Amino acid sequence: MRVHEIAKQFHITSQELLDVLKKAGVTVHKTASSGLSEKEVTRVKNYLKTPKHVKKPVKTALEKTAPKPSKPKKQAVPKPQAPPKPEVPPKPPVPPKPPKRGKPRPPVVTIMGHVDHGKTTLLDAIRSSRVAAKEKGGLTQHIGAYRVSAKHGDIIFLDTPGHESFTAMRSRGGKVADIVVLVVAADDGVMPQTIESINHCRAAKVPIIVAINKIDLPGADPDVVKSQLAEQGVAPGIWEEPVDFEEISAKEKVGVNEILERILILAEMMELKADPEGPASGVVIESRLDPHKGRLATLLVQEGTLRTGDIIVAGASSGKIRAMTDDRGQQVKEAGPSVPVEVLGLTENLPSAGDLFHVYSSGTEARESALKSAKVPARFAEVHRASLEELAMQAQTKGPQEFKIILKTDMSGSLEAIKDLLGRIKNPEVKLEIIHEGVGQITDSDILLAQVSNCCIVGFNVPVMPCARDLAKHNSINIYTYDIIYRLQEEIEQAMQGILKPHKKENIVGTAHVRRLFHVPKIGVVLGCTVSSGKIVRNLRARVIHEGEIKGTGKITSLKHFKQDVREIKDGMECGIVVEGVKDIYPDDTIEEFEIVEIPV
Repeated sequence: MRVHEIAKQFHITSQELLDVLKKAGVTVHKTASSGLSEKEVTRVKNYLKTPKHVKKPVKTALEKTAPKPSKPKKQAVPKPQAPPKPEVPPKPPVPPKPPKRGKPRPPVVTIMGHVDHGKTTLLDAIRSSRVAAKEKGGLTQHIGAYRVSAKHGDIIFLDTPGHESFTAMRSRGGKVADIVVLVVAADDGVMPQTIESINHCRAAKVPIIVAINKIDLPGADPDVVKSQLAEQGVAPGIWEEPVDFEEISAKEKVGVNEILERILILAEMMELKADPEGPASGVVIESRLDPHKGRLATLLVQEGTLRTGDIIVAGASSGKIRAMTDDRGQQVKEAGPSVPVEVLGLTENLPSAGDLFHVYSSGTEARESALKSAKVPARFAEVHRASLEELAMQAQTKGPQEFKIILKTDMSGSLEAIKDLLGRIKNPEVKLEIIHEGVGQITDSDILLAQVSNCCIVGFNVPVMPCARDLAKHNSINIYTYDIIYRLQEEIEQAMQGILKPHKKENIVGTAHVRRLFHVPKIGVVLGCTVSSGKIVRNLRARVIHEGEIKGTGKITSLKHFKQDVREIKDGMECGIVVEGVKDIYPDDTIEEFEIVEIPV
């Protein structure tokens, strides 16, 4: 029998039964869906049947109102009179404690995993089997989230699978998902994006249900997947939050009902509640501009009840709700906690996914609040970001602390070598933690994770994607790149010891896109380029990036605008560039020019 089945027999919650398991001496690394042997079941039932655990029978209404049988009266025996006690004023009545506000609400779930492991297939299987079955002949409207009716309750699924959207919402302040379903293919195992998803879940501290998908394929081996996940810390007793496993085939719709059941069991243990009374507040799931209706936003109510006619502020947008539509396209007048609705009536700006929304009493107050939000350039611009310089200062003045980094390298061999070198740094006052590691260029996903975790990014011989560099600049994320391993180790070690010397940092001057190659006698290969950002300056160093990899670094020895030698070329202009010492250059490569500046401590 399973834990939650025994709990229902004795009319207690799964969490209460798990506590009883510990007291009864049964293995504690159990979850609500774990199975118990016959010996363990007998031991728990005997323990629960002891007098202190047996609940008293509840009296019926007739038993309560029935007169008690009269007892024979005893003859009164005179007692010696005691001296009268002084009158004590009665104590004031103790006011009863107010009941805990909040009612159970459906859990909000998002799905993560590696590409092609079956995230979208699982979502489609859940939607087709549950949503379409309930709505006969109807189509589910895409509003970014939808409600699924399972056997023992409802579940809200976010229709944006992936850890990037999950962390992007968190980066704007919105805590959306209660539970994460991590999809791992049984024939492929743990892959790079699986590890990224795990690290994003670890940073968010959310429970995980692992769906081991594609068990119908010939090469499927769920046991290997479980051992690989255990190496990443995803196992009962290791993961800080609850974790569970289910073997499924999303394509064949095998195990889909079991996944839903596990979600509801976990939600019961989490005791998710919300107060439906009062003004509504929640988070924006997504927004769009419809050519016929105008600005539309999908809102997930987290507290209170949202009604048609309410005046709301969502990010830098405000307005009066003129209409609300649920995930089945039906017009609704109100929406309570954990209910996703698409609203019509926002003016001016479109809110971003993850923005919080609140109900205001007047339109003037709402417009003023939205105007203030629009003037703030970035929600996290004022947050003090982690850096090596700050670590060095705190190591001198403060006590034990923790320093988190994201580590990206060009090859797996370099990654293991750097991890080994950093592991040898011993400092009792500072604990160095690598919250995420990977091979390849630094992406916007790394920036988002650094943003919500307040850590810096360390890269070895890897470029930074232009969109990631802009996002890092916008949110004040510190990125440190190196091309010598021991210099990387030295600077981090110095920072941990509080003796970081003035060090050199790389600043990007500009980038150019290679369009054509010209072979010029006595000069060599001249690159016909268009400056895509910043400016290109002669005599500075530049790196050549081919398909996300650094192919070489050299000095720009020649810079021409048509046939004229120039010192610099600005953004949007065409030019001819000669990069010294780099031979393997192809059209569509990127020329990234940089300068080294000294950073004082």
